[in-house]
Amino acid sequence: MWVEQFSLGLESPLDTARGQITQRRGFLVGVDAAGVTGIGEATPLPGWTESFDNCQDALEATEPAAPETAPDPATTPAAAHAIELARLDSRGRGQATPLAAMLRQEAFGVDADPVPQQVPVNATIGDGEIAATVAAADEAITNGSECLKLKVGARSLDADIERVRAVREAVGDGISLRVDANGAWAVPTAEQAIDAFTALDVAYIEQPLPADDLDGHRELRDRGVDIALDESLATASISAVIDANVADVVILKPMALGGPLQATQAAARAREAGVEPVVTTTIDAVVARTAAVHVAAAISDIAPCGLATGSLLADDLAADPVRISEGAASVPTGGGLCGDAFETLR
Repeated sequence: MWVEQFSLGLESPLDTARGQITQRRGFLVGVDAAGVTGIGEATPLPGWTESFDNCQDALEATEPAAPETAPDPATTPAAAHAIELARLDSRGRGQATPLAAMLRQEAFGVDADPVPQQVPVNATIGDGEIAATVAAADEAITNGSECLKLKVGARSLDADIERVRAVREAVGDGISLRVDANGAWAVPTAEQAIDAFTALDVAYIEQPLPADDLDGHRELRDRGVDIALDESLATASISAVIDANVADVVILKPMALGGPLQATQAAARAREAGVEPVVTTTIDAVVARTAAVHVAAAISDIAPCGLATGSLLADDLAADPVRISEGAASVPTGGGLCGDAFETLR
């Protein structure tokens, strides 16, 4: 097994719960099995995963022949993601089986239906003034998007309602709208938002309340707009969120859950409980983004996912085998992640 560091700049600084970031630092991991090298990626993001240093320690402590040394998905999910992905990629390449097909069979027990050639993706619209928000929405629709996610919560609720209303009027009723508050509201504000967004046919509100307020999220359900939880999955397990009956939708980040199989199994548990999964990334490099597309493809009838994140990076590790076009992400063919497309990285 080998481990290599990398650092990639962002197109523009990104504000996170732990402060502003300007680059993504991580590790590529190679695992050889039966002469076939699989590749994995660990790109930690504190607040969602372990720190860079803890990730490095976990990877360096891993002995491929000693399962007990494997990183723990609960404490070092980014490191666990890299090891799990590398092993799956090696096995898939050796068997000439795409990663999505392997994930579907292992998580859902279904292998009769072929995985799709593409999965739907949403376009994210930032927190701009009304004119800028509408212009960005129009551009996304022109490029083929049929699902828009609008950032809200940084302004007054009245201002956000007007922004969402303006977008709805501009794009018409045939486009799905979501809003993402990033935990900005308290329950009374969220209730007012739901009442207003119900009339605008908003599909769901993502993380309306702070991450640890599971009881508050439960109060918000069944009021007219579905509740999706994202940041809450960084503080509570997927099982805890499902058992608490606090969400209609869960946002699954494979890097934060410990690997593509871990994420697909979480989707299977959610589906069994009547909760819809949506897959996204933690602003990962191309290897992990490709794996996330396979996770989405492994989930039948998946809703539009947040997989069009490669443009947030100023550079990348390799050419992207996934094409984003007309509101969809292509699913790479070939064994494992993408056959031999990442050969220069192995």
